[in-house]
Amino acid sequence: MDIVMIVVAFCFGFIIKQVGLPPLVGFLVAGFILNWLGFAGGDDLEKFADTGILLLLFSIGLKVRVKSLLKAEILVVASLHMLVTVVLLGSLVYLLSYTALSVFAGVDWKISLLIAFALSFSSTVFTVKVMEEKGEMSSKHGSIAVGILVIQDFFAVLLLTLSSGKLPSIWAFGVIGLLVLRKPLISLMKRSGHGELLVLLGLLIPVAAASLFELVGLKPDLGALLIGMLLAGHPKSNELAKVILNFKDFLLVGFFLTIGLSGLPDLVSLSVSFLFVVVMPFKVALFYVLLTRFKLRARTATLASLSLATYSEFGLIVGSLGASKQWLSNEWLVIFAISLSLTFILASPLNSASLVIYRRFRTFLRRFETSERLPDDKMLHVGDVDGVVFGMGRVGTAAYEKLNQRYGRRVVGVDSDQEQVQQHLDDGLHVIHGDASDYDFWERIEVQGDTIKTVMLAMPCFEANLYAASQIRERSPEIIIAAIVAFDDQVELLKEAGVSLVYNVHKEAGIGFADHVCTQVKILSEVKAVSL
Repeated sequence: MDIVMIVVAFCFGFIIKQVGLPPLVGFLVAGFILNWLGFAGGDDLEKFADTGILLLLFSIGLKVRVKSLLKAEILVVASLHMLVTVVLLGSLVYLLSYTALSVFAGVDWKISLLIAFALSFSSTVFTVKVMEEKGEMSSKHGSIAVGILVIQDFFAVLLLTLSSGKLPSIWAFGVIGLLVLRKPLISLMKRSGHGELLVLLGLLIPVAAASLFELVGLKPDLGALLIGMLLAGHPKSNELAKVILNFKDFLLVGFFLTIGLSGLPDLVSLSVSFLFVVVMPFKVALFYVLLTRFKLRARTATLASLSLATYSEFGLIVGSLGASKQWLSNEWLVIFAISLSLTFILASPLNSASLVIYRRFRTFLRRFETSERLPDDKMLHVGDVDGVVFGMGRVGTAAYEKLNQRYGRRVVGVDSDQEQVQQHLDDGLHVIHGDASDYDFWERIEVQGDTIKTVMLAMPCFEANLYAASQIRERSPEIIIAAIVAFDDQVELLKEAGVSLVYNVHKEAGIGFADHVCTQVKILSEVKAVSL
């Protein structure tokens, strides 16, 4: 990318972040400003953006289990939502072809369905970025949303393959052989250590898989997604996802800039884009109704639906395909870009305030719940214990074990990551699945001050720790609450919420290390003195 583009992207991303919105909105604005100033994307920026998409799909694959995609609340909901959206939105587009708007001239029912199909998808880039920023990728609603996106991506790849007019190479069947690469690749990841070799491997694997798929006539993006899914479930895969995180985020800046650089709207294209944005609440409501019909709680369905409240970058791909085959005019490229950008801008504050939105309208939203719940979406009680640890990652697990030693195994861990909970259960730990940022969870939980003595908040999301602290303090003022932070400016906010003890994980790690060494040195010195 040109240095001017990087500077402009940073400036607008920084400004947008100061008002509480994700920086990606600023990157979109930067793209339109650069377009207005006469800048062009070019092949280099396209390659930059494409690599970012590959890394994004690869990182998604690393967190997706194939069996989870076959659940009805993911596979059936994604399919039904697409079918209903294509039929209804396609009908709307076809009716608009009878108006005097020039952009709809020559649009028949087939083209109407194609446009509706492009607008039936939600943005993988937006949803995953928002989930990562909020620390919700492993939550119930996060896994539902990502699963739906993966199913949509498969439909997208299918359309692009069929529209090419040619079948994939006979060698495409050979990609099944990738299954035998799981163990060698995991071994290679282990031997690469934790430094720059692992980073290079994290870049090499998705690019190589994408090149292989392209070579046999399949969509390169599909290769990056599937190779990630092949490696999912191994602890080293989680580390791999973390080391490529910053590279992925940086490269995706190019993607957001390309959207803005794709064209400037005129009055007609802007009007049509606004019309499609008005349709977005229908898509969100349809997701919500379908998810609740499949036994999900109102909160889970609400948060998952709001995270899918965008149009997809796939619309740009369909627009390019339609323009190249002269099915659509080039003006549709601008319409898709503007519609996508507007939904990004509107969905950002909605997702930032998603918990507030649910709490405010929960009475109404609960009317759509079914009487039966999915086993992994039921509310759970903490039970009769002395200590509770929220967030069972590395820090939380260490805290859990220490409390267990003190209270004689009268400790329970709570975590929103279902797979992590299961792993702890397999290891013999008393851990339940729950989301501390879930209002319903705190309505059902029984926190008894004369039973629970200590609560430790070790969740990676600061906002979740802050909210959990306020809920605990409101219900049981006498409980001692301890929490972790990553930055000093978060300490006072937690104390104001009622946290008694706050620990900066980075500083405390150093202090704990020094204390441990000093203790061991003292012991060794005493042993040495006795031996002499």
